[in-house]
Amino acid sequence: MRNSMLSVLVSVWIHALLVTSHVSTGRDGHGLIGYGISMYKPLCAFVCRDVLSTSKLNCSEHSHMSDGMSMDMHMGSETSPSCYATDDAFLRTLAYCMSTHCREEAAWDLERYWSLNVAGRQPDQPLPKATYQETLAEITSKPTVTVVLGEELNQTMAVSEEDYQMSYNAQGLFEKMEVSHETYGIILVVTGVAIPIACSLLRFIPFPATTVTRFNAWFVNPPVIGSRHKTPIAGLFHMPTRGQAFFIFYLLAINIILSAAGYQSIQPNSWFPSASGSSGEIIAYFSNRVGVLSFANIALLFLYAGRNNILLWLTNWSHGTFLLLHRWVAAIATMQAVLHSALYLHIYIHNGEHTSESKLAYWIWGIVATLCMVILLPTSILPLRKRAYEFFLAWHVLLSIFVLVGCLWHILARFSRQWGYENWIYAAIAAWGFERAMRLGRLARNGVKTAKVTVIDEDYVSVHIEGVTGSGHAYLYFPTLTWRVWENHPFSVASAMLPSSSSSSSSGAKATDVEKCGDSSSSDSSSSRASKSHLSTTPSQVGLTFLLRTKAGVTKALRAHGSLPVLVESGYGPHADLSGYPLLICIAGGVGITACVPYLRAHAGEAKLFWGARSQGVVDALAGSLQGVETATFVGKRMNIGEVLRKELSAGWGEAVVLVSGPSEMADEARCVVGELGRGGKGMKVKLLEEAFSW
Repeated sequence: MRNSMLSVLVSVWIHALLVTSHVSTGRDGHGLIGYGISMYKPLCAFVCRDVLSTSKLNCSEHSHMSDGMSMDMHMGSETSPSCYATDDAFLRTLAYCMSTHCREEAAWDLERYWSLNVAGRQPDQPLPKATYQETLAEITSKPTVTVVLGEELNQTMAVSEEDYQMSYNAQGLFEKMEVSHETYGIILVVTGVAIPIACSLLRFIPFPATTVTRFNAWFVNPPVIGSRHKTPIAGLFHMPTRGQAFFIFYLLAINIILSAAGYQSIQPNSWFPSASGSSGEIIAYFSNRVGVLSFANIALLFLYAGRNNILLWLTNWSHGTFLLLHRWVAAIATMQAVLHSALYLHIYIHNGEHTSESKLAYWIWGIVATLCMVILLPTSILPLRKRAYEFFLAWHVLLSIFVLVGCLWHILARFSRQWGYENWIYAAIAAWGFERAMRLGRLARNGVKTAKVTVIDEDYVSVHIEGVTGSGHAYLYFPTLTWRVWENHPFSVASAMLPSSSSSSSSGAKATDVEKCGDSSSSDSSSSRASKSHLSTTPSQVGLTFLLRTKAGVTKALRAHGSLPVLVESGYGPHADLSGYPLLICIAGGVGITACVPYLRAHAGEAKLFWGARSQGVVDALAGSLQGVETATFVGKRMNIGEVLRKELSAGWGEAVVLVSGPSEMADEARCVVGELGRGGKGMKVKLLEEAFSW
């Protein structure tokens, strides 16, 4: 199925390349319509030109081609730019029309229009044989004959007020609508960037800690419905938190409002005659609106998707949250693209132009982009992402490239670069290109290193990489383990220092596969307390240490290697500043422990660890890293998270932070308990921090 789909896409691509000669070219614009690009300015001059564009001139050539939106074609005839630039009857009639309808326009503006647009809007075209003022001076008397649309123009004539008004209404309102489309697209992107930043800045306002706790417990941290956030609902999707849901609701609402608001209809209208009713006009405007909004959303969804997303640096929102928003925005953009395509299909079938239009390059590229967007949605569902992540990622990137190329050539083949629609796609490409360049930069900074693998037990291995620094988590590439050399996996970094001694047991393995930890089983056992002691003063060296649970794929293959080449993309997700909290409580499950280790070792106040592990081997391996930390381990038994947190948070420590890192069920249980305590109204001051990978 995969090969057949690729064959179809390649066939469409090749066919589109063969028909790219059908290009509606024009002078390049810079910006967007209404923001650097004007469609019809001065409007009066463009209206005069538009009325005359249907007339046959003495130098026109017979043609079987027609295009109702073209300035250079009329029924049965085609007029070349050189013909427009030299035909006396056309030039004088146009000059007379402009002189009677453009009295408020500056003379220089009319002359500029004359030199640039009389012959057409092509980038390279002949200049009129005389200037506007020179042509106007050639008219010695008021014309007595009126232009008849579609008929011959063989002498100086006058444009009827009825024809002028019809074209004036059509072009004036069309440009107004186009400006509104671009304005709404800008609103969408600006608010999609500004709102996360603004919400994040609220953390710097010194609200009372109890108020913040209660607000988060009611409006930010809990799932929208039920008690599961990290645990998938029916195995199909994750329930957003209430804080995430507020912004998702905003994205849905603003897209619906901007898609539906601000339309106007005007008659008489040369582009949408009254015989077709105002519905055809509104359908055309609506189709253009959702097309532009889809492009704006594409730029936004590419920004949200990257792990080098600048919003991750400017806000305190997690990468998981932005990935969730990426999926919602992608669904919205796809729906808008489908509406745009379906409505234009209806329009062209209704007008009897589908057969000819569907053979043009812009139409084919539009099909490519819309089809790929539609395919991406069902092939990005959670079960597929979890069971075949590498396939999903490669397929996702491939189709995304087709989407960008299809959208770009859909515009360039139809309008060239006249109206700036392509700038939305350039913005998406820039966001993606920046993200990929940052990845390469991080890899180049670290170079090729050697990973030393130590088997701990049947479930876990530790990986030590010398000469690399980083915090949070890093993406590791093992190019010799698979032919997919681009494949990488994120793992939490617990320590950036390696012991100088060869014994790994004294310092322990210090990281977790955050890509896999969501699937770790929540194992627990008898609890034991480690008394505090001074931290080891064993000499150490710069390097990263990771603890991996070997389930399948690359992590399983590591068990057979003592050392191997590795590329390190570090570091991501710097640790949150918890210095203002007297008490740190870490709830860890399995290899989730290693996301907690840096916080436990760096915390200046009281730090307590409650750790559920699958085996004693991993507990022993990390014993050295947890020296001086008050620890309770649960090996083979279930940890009662509610009991633990209620006991610790009622001890009167003042402000506390609960850090949870482990299986999805454990994270959800901790979230619910912290929320319940925060809503209890007993002056509780607690912050929830979750360290986990999001699918």
